[in-house]
Amino acid sequence: MAAVYRLILLTFLTLSIFNLSLSLTEEETLLQLRKSFTKPGALNDWVPGSNPCVKRWVGVVCFGGVITGLHLSGLGLSGTIDIGALQNLRSLRTISLVSNTFSGPIPEFNKLGALKSLLLSHNQFSGEIADNFFSSMSSLKKVWLSDNKFSGKIPESLLGLPNLVELHLEGNQFSGSIPPLRHPHLVHSLDFSNNKLEGQIPDSYSKFTAVSFGGNDGLCGKPLDKECVAVQQAPSSSTSTEQKSSKSSNSDHRGYAVGVAVLVLLVILIFWASCSSKRHNDGEFSVLEKENLNESMSARVDGSAKGPQEVSRRGAGSTRRGSHQRKNSIGELVMVNDEKGVFGLPDLMKAAAEVLGNGGLGSAYKTMLTTGLSVVVKRVREMNMYGRDMFDAEMRRFGRIRHKNILTPLAYHFRKEEKLLISEYMPKGSLVYVLHGDRGVSHAGLNWATRLKIIQGIANGLKFLYSEYESYNLPHGNLKSSNVLLNDDCEAKLSDYALEPLINPSHATQTMYAYKTPEYLQTQQVSSKSDVYCLGIIILEVITGKFPSQYLSKGKGGTDVVQWALQGISEQREQEFVDPELSSKSNTDSIHQMKQLLHIGVACAESDPMQRLDMKEAIRRIEGMQV
Repeated sequence: MAAVYRLILLTFLTLSIFNLSLSLTEEETLLQLRKSFTKPGALNDWVPGSNPCVKRWVGVVCFGGVITGLHLSGLGLSGTIDIGALQNLRSLRTISLVSNTFSGPIPEFNKLGALKSLLLSHNQFSGEIADNFFSSMSSLKKVWLSDNKFSGKIPESLLGLPNLVELHLEGNQFSGSIPPLRHPHLVHSLDFSNNKLEGQIPDSYSKFTAVSFGGNDGLCGKPLDKECVAVQQAPSSSTSTEQKSSKSSNSDHRGYAVGVAVLVLLVILIFWASCSSKRHNDGEFSVLEKENLNESMSARVDGSAKGPQEVSRRGAGSTRRGSHQRKNSIGELVMVNDEKGVFGLPDLMKAAAEVLGNGGLGSAYKTMLTTGLSVVVKRVREMNMYGRDMFDAEMRRFGRIRHKNILTPLAYHFRKEEKLLISEYMPKGSLVYVLHGDRGVSHAGLNWATRLKIIQGIANGLKFLYSEYESYNLPHGNLKSSNVLLNDDCEAKLSDYALEPLINPSHATQTMYAYKTPEYLQTQQVSSKSDVYCLGIIILEVITGKFPSQYLSKGKGGTDVVQWALQGISEQREQEFVDPELSSKSNTDSIHQMKQLLHIGVACAESDPMQRLDMKEAIRRIEGMQV
């Protein structure tokens, strides 16, 4: 009987301790988590007596007053990860520990069954992952384990996740065969490259490109250009068997030869069809595509890159003017706006091209026509949602836009596998380059009046887009400073707008800035409020003069402009957090306006979209400001 009483008492004490652990506040939970980290200096604002959501602790994402995400990327953290503490955060949906120095086996994140995103890339995690590790994590949509030291087989439970959208395992030491993907129609982004995988790639991966499987010498089958060789049986003394083997070998060689011939013929036909005059017209653009610029340079798309690279247009086609003669023919340009004159594909091919960068939507080049007009040519491959007729209708709708703050396209070239979008070149380049670039135009030359003019121009352009494309989920969708171009008068012109319906969904989620907003990271949802968030980041970038870390996908570099501005506001020292080039040269009235705009930027970049300004109110407040 005494033993029974002791068991009851032990059970009661265990439950009491368990309930006590669950009764920890979110503040106490994060402080407990912080203790498990080595050198948590970057988390100095995680202090007792403050609300993580109200005070906006570094890396803490809140929605509706509760913690939904921990984005602790690039903070120099290491040590252990207190999973027990994380279990107390019942609304936690996203964990990002990208670019830290955590090591050892993968922590028991599988105890957090409600997670939607688990991002662990660029650490030093190692060892094998149990085959059933992900079985209890059916809510997971994004799993990034890339650039660690994981080994062993890829867990089958990972490939069986019912909601998986993104999977990145590249840069590890995974070995063995690749398990079949159970829900291939859901997965948009996948990378197994640079591991030690082997065997035939399952058919469930047929929609992905060879890039996703490169660097695995033992892999074979589609989409790789490496056939799988059947295992040969032991030699037999039977002459008939040898004859069959010989015939089979000859047949394989003939089949291979026929396959190569067909492939070569297809390449020739496609290459011939894509040229409007001589067969090498488009070749130089293929050469240019090989230019890879780093992430900071990619922000200069539509600007002017340092050290332009010239490509001779030898063998250019005839100078026959205009696509108006054969608007639907392959190899021609379709003019949608002829205010700057009419030109054709041969006119582009015979001009020198300057590489501007390799941005999210595609690579871009500047070229000057014989008429003296400079244009930007963007090559976009992931724009296949519409057929020719619907794509033409959408481009012509763009071509009818006449607004001083919108960059209207001039022409396009349609091919199923890629599109060329041609627009006028803006001499001052992009806002991101004028603010942060090195071509002699320092942001020091941007006084308060000019910066306010740029912000108001952006707001004016958005006002038009929200009227013209009111029915769109994202009237802009890719609003960032690299897509704000400036003419000679520093008049802002928006580019890359209203493209979401045309772009392949998997590519849109990877490249369009609306998909980098807090609500998408938490709920995989975007809306017009996502454009408002993007506007807020630009406002804070212009006012502070800082390059936003929000633009960098790898979590390194830049400044968290939202946290920077919030710190200034919370300490009532806004003027000290404004770009010194502005505050040191402005009068009291101007400084008051800068503070006012800083508050507008923060209100637009609120992490909770329900608390965020809507676009109409944001524009109203910006338009109401006077120099």
